[in-house]
Amino acid sequence: MTGRLRSREQGFSLVELMISIVIGMLALVFALRLMSGAERTQRNGMGSSDAMQNGMLALFSMSGDAAQAGYGLNDPLVAGCDTIFSDVSGYTLASVTVGGIAVKPLGPVIIEKEAAGASGAPTTEGENPDRISFYAGSSITGTGTLRLLSSYTSGTRIVVDRVPYGFRQGDVVVVAPERLGTKCALAQISSDPDALAALPAQQTVDVNQGDDFRYNSGGLGTGFGAGISRVFNLGPAASLSFHTWSVANGFLQLRSTDMKGAAASPAAVAGDIVSIKAQYGFDDRAGGNFTPDAGMQVKQWSSTMINADGDGVTGGAGDYLRIAAVRLAVVARSRTPEAAGAGGTCTATTAPLQVFASGTAGAAAVPVKVKLAVPGDSVDWRCYRYRVFETIVPLRNFVWRP
Repeated sequence: MTGRLRSREQGFSLVELMISIVIGMLALVFALRLMSGAERTQRNGMGSSDAMQNGMLALFSMSGDAAQAGYGLNDPLVAGCDTIFSDVSGYTLASVTVGGIAVKPLGPVIIEKEAAGASGAPTTEGENPDRISFYAGSSITGTGTLRLLSSYTSGTRIVVDRVPYGFRQGDVVVVAPERLGTKCALAQISSDPDALAALPAQQTVDVNQGDDFRYNSGGLGTGFGAGISRVFNLGPAASLSFHTWSVANGFLQLRSTDMKGAAASPAAVAGDIVSIKAQYGFDDRAGGNFTPDAGMQVKQWSSTMINADGDGVTGGAGDYLRIAAVRLAVVARSRTPEAAGAGGTCTATTAPLQVFASGTAGAAAVPVKVKLAVPGDSVDWRCYRYRVFETIVPLRNFVWRP
């Protein structure tokens, strides 16, 4: 009896060891699952935080542009005018189609639509990101203060009717006819108007080429009649704010005239942005019901240009005068994708998202389904979580027009 007890005191039996190992393995499995779940929760939380931060940055940047859009471009002769534009730094104006013809209008906001699929046909995955341009000058003398005294046909000298006070060397000017529907031209003043004003001869504005005059090409590119054309000042070239926002490979990008190195090739602004969308807010009240002096009203939201002024031409100059606001949406995604489920399919997001789903006072909603897949990304878009940010910006500078 004593020997038997002594034998049991010397160690554990094989059965006891096996039970201990099983219990330890179960505890380890539970601990690993707990740690894995906590890590997944933390990763999802950080991903949501990144999406919120990037989305808010993108929307804040774009809405800031929208808030100043149209400054200096709000005269009816300039708004929507098909403009001849040249920039040695490589910036190009947004191009849209009016009556089957490509034009480059000046306006507070220009929305360019990208084809939904490779063939241009709509897809069930939703629309591709928009390309959104906001234009603004900086001169407080942005009204048509000069009129052409002599007809312009070619060359670098514009003869005007009086001394060009308020115009300075290096300022950007727009020459516009007093008849809507014809071309405008943008250039840069190359000589000192004050020095020219001292000459006994006629008053002129010169637009010669030179290293300091990036927007000059040796001429205006079209003719302008005497007494029926005006010169508008948009302010110094360094503060000309022509910005174009786009999305490529999951990055929000900006092309800009006033940011060095970003005129021809866009600069990345924020990551993990899969789409940006925009809609015009039109005041399409007819006849005497359209009273812009008493305040503009958004009566219709549209992702594309419409015949808002009822003149039968979609995208005409008068339609740009009817834009009262712009609606913006940014779609951001989490930085880290979630793991696929047991069947190998991700379920973090199961369907394309919709933006602009709610209407506003006096204007019905025009919902837009957004494509979430990023070209070239090997990870299924369903493995990410997304956040949508929206805002409406009244185009106050464009409403306050002469």
